[in-house]
Amino acid sequence: MTKKDNGISFNLVSRQKFQDLSSEEKLRFILKEVKKGRILVLEYGLTPTEQTSLIENTMKEIEQDTFIGVEMEGYGEDTPTFLQKLFGMGKRPRMTMIGPADLVKTVRKDDNMIQTKIIPGRGAK
Repeated sequence: MTKKDNGISFNLVSRQKFQDLSSEEKLRFILKEVKKGRILVLEYGLTPTEQTSLIENTMKEIEQDTFIGVEMEGYGEDTPTFLQKLFGMGKRPRMTMIGPADLVKTVRKDDNMIQTKIIPGRGAK
């Protein structure tokens, strides 16, 4: 979202964008974008460890006047198939939505849909 056009924009981030990045690089990218007032929808989601690290890093970056944190909602990990279990392959995280806490509020979440409310005019940089 930018102040010039007053529109709401989402960055849909493909799995390929993150596949070669370390967890730390992913988190830096996410925090940088969210601090600019952008809402991200990650196709491949974050692992539970990455989600925890994002929250920890966000807490270090909070500035009362300009950045109050992130709102994050996503789906749990896909259930591994029998073959994935057999070969020791882990569960895969699913889609995740991340945005500035003063711009995005989760209204409702179930196994099939995340409903959010966008609060225009806030969070834009």
